[in-house]
Amino acid sequence: MNKILRVASIGILILACLVCACNRQLVKSPAPESLVIFPPPPDTTRIQFLTYFSSSSDLEKRQGGFNRFLFGEEEPRDIIKPYGVTIHKEKVYICDTGVAGLEILDLSDGTFEYFIPGGKGQLQLPINCCVDQRGYLFIADANRKQIVVFDSDLKYLHAFGEQEGFKPTDVAVYRDRIVVANVQDHSVYVYGIGDYTLIEKVPGVDMGEEGYIRQCTNIALGNDILYVSDMGDFNVKKFSMDGRYMGLVGEYGNSPGSFTRPKGVAVDRDMNLYVVDAAFENVQIFNPNGDLLMHFGGSYGGAGAMWLPAAVEISYENLSYFQPYVDLSFELKYLIYVTNQYGPAKVSVYGFVKEKPAL
Repeated sequence: MNKILRVASIGILILACLVCACNRQLVKSPAPESLVIFPPPPDTTRIQFLTYFSSSSDLEKRQGGFNRFLFGEEEPRDIIKPYGVTIHKEKVYICDTGVAGLEILDLSDGTFEYFIPGGKGQLQLPINCCVDQRGYLFIADANRKQIVVFDSDLKYLHAFGEQEGFKPTDVAVYRDRIVVANVQDHSVYVYGIGDYTLIEKVPGVDMGEEGYIRQCTNIALGNDILYVSDMGDFNVKKFSMDGRYMGLVGEYGNSPGSFTRPKGVAVDRDMNLYVVDAAFENVQIFNPNGDLLMHFGGSYGGAGAMWLPAAVEISYENLSYFQPYVDLSFELKYLIYVTNQYGPAKVSVYGFVKEKPAL
């Protein structure tokens, strides 16, 4: 009888572990006192800090209850010094100069993997990356002075770039073009996606002329507009896809709406512009006319603050994985990822939220 009970107990335990392993929820709901929102009351809340990733242990379901029961805990793997971040389907790709590779977080199964390729695909200083609709991964490597391309199975395909005077700091795929920020040439290079041939340089003007980029750091594209963060000129410049200069956002200064070290940029579906400032350690949001709407973050002092932020990425995917973090009074509209090169929160995740009607 005791033997039967022991077998039954083990079976119940295994079943419980299997149920835990199949649970798709990444996190538990936050306590009310841990709620971090921007702007602070009494203004209407627009952004809620949700969570962060700094190691494999931050993905609660990375190993599953049943695997932990059988094999024990794994040693956590850390994100060291992230810069760029991009999201494709259920995966988060993080460029990490500290490991000369990437971390790939799979939100669907809670896995955390290092991607440190060798051979022809070996990376030296991966700054930014993007993934196209085919699942091809493009990595801007500033020390290799090339864009390194991998297929959807992460197998090396190709590397391209100018042999002289080329130092890529960001890359994006837009329609049938590969767009690359070249900090060495004060330009954004546009390549064909099929044959990787250089089509044009934007803006193609000399120093002193309107639209000249002093130090192009990051790029974003949306609605056929190219946004370039110019850290050397303390602003974000706008161009049409045919290279026409369309004006700028921001200026040098230490007041809201100005910049000191603008880096990562992103645009949402309403064409609001998000700009990281590594000196202010915040993200400022501007409307399509260039007017400041709000800012969030601030120098690190706790949850939701930033520590030498580098990149910002907006995603309308995977909302369900972060829904448990969202305060019950808010509706989650989309996600905002921000990388921090230092501090305990290497990749912070914020939600753009809308207050639900009062009952």
